[in-house]
Amino acid sequence: MRSVEEQQARVAAAAVAPRPVRVPIAESQGLMCAEEVITEYPLPGFDQAAIDGYAVRSVDVQGLGGDSDDEQGGEISLPVMGVIEAGARTPSRLQPKQAARVQTGAPMPTLADAVLPLRWTDGGQARVRVLRGVRSGAYVRRAGDDVQPGDVAVRAGATIGAAQVGLLAAVGRERVLVHPRPRVTVMSVGGELVDISRTPGNGQVYDVNSYAIAAAARDAGAEVNRVGIVSTEPKALREAVEGQLNRAELVVIAGAVGGAAAEGVRAVLSKLGEMEVTRIAMHPGSVQGFGQLGRERVPTFLLPANPVSALVVFEVMVRPLIRLSLGKRQSLRRVVQARALSPISSVPGRKGFLRGQLMRDQDTGEYLVQALGGAPGASSHLLATLAEANCLVVVPTELDQVRTGEVVDVAFLAQRG
Repeated sequence: MRSVEEQQARVAAAAVAPRPVRVPIAESQGLMCAEEVITEYPLPGFDQAAIDGYAVRSVDVQGLGGDSDDEQGGEISLPVMGVIEAGARTPSRLQPKQAARVQTGAPMPTLADAVLPLRWTDGGQARVRVLRGVRSGAYVRRAGDDVQPGDVAVRAGATIGAAQVGLLAAVGRERVLVHPRPRVTVMSVGGELVDISRTPGNGQVYDVNSYAIAAAARDAGAEVNRVGIVSTEPKALREAVEGQLNRAELVVIAGAVGGAAAEGVRAVLSKLGEMEVTRIAMHPGSVQGFGQLGRERVPTFLLPANPVSALVVFEVMVRPLIRLSLGKRQSLRRVVQARALSPISSVPGRKGFLRGQLMRDQDTGEYLVQALGGAPGASSHLLATLAEANCLVVVPTELDQVRTGEVVDVAFLAQRG
């Protein structure tokens, strides 16, 4: 029986990231940047007002009380030379002892070095009464305050989120080089399966796995093609799989381990490349398959028919490969230590990945975990408890019991809500 870590290493060795592609920045969100985006122009590109107010020379309003409340007050009045709106393209110049009404984002007139907030004035139009002074540079965004030419706006390896998309737009980048989403094909096999658009007959069940695994692959960051139910007739199965090997970086087939039908599936796949089905020292999902098929040696996984086992194997084996293909340096879920709120049973000699609810003590900040699903094997098939779980409790191979109050490793699942 192979250890979880040994199998994960074999899978990781097959990771091949798709070549970086250049995409419009609107399509880059969630992907990893594959280049150093160097700024060509300063941001902002000109001195601009940071708030609505009056552009002034700070020297003209000295002695009226500044940013500190202990300075002596007073009043002066300045003529208003005009209004400068955001987006104004005509240069303007401020004369000594003058003010200009400015909007937020408006270009500062020449000689002005500060903006008086409206609340420090009477809001006059022809003349403005100044109630407080202002320091040089106050409420002004100087050219290059955000980034200077030659600065790195977005670094290679950074995940592009909303802020990065905004910064790319701000520096004038229409497209950016990214690690694309790996294409993942998901299919199910099993004579008992029917699609959810049909009513199951006697002995039939809905195809849960292709929907659940496809959703998990999207959550991991993949571009997913859910094929659905595929016939196990050798010729039809081979044609279906070969067709997907030409368009995917990764193939997942659920229901292809365990039972006589699964042996037929493996016989077909073995003609397309290397495929190994083995027992891994983990539960649920001990029996699983992995290989590389087709001319491009596409990583292909065989998962159990049990939906809970299939999802757990996906989490432990398939998801890390997708994350590596995306260019992520850290492919595994975040793991924290939590104190068990009740006893947790595991299978001796196997690493347990058990459903749980993770919470945090508001007073101490300590993580606490409540196991879900009962004794091992008794309810491993219950998909409802997996839907309630927000973590997997990771029980070491050498333990068969975690007592109440003991500390155990817990892997975060995707956040809900």
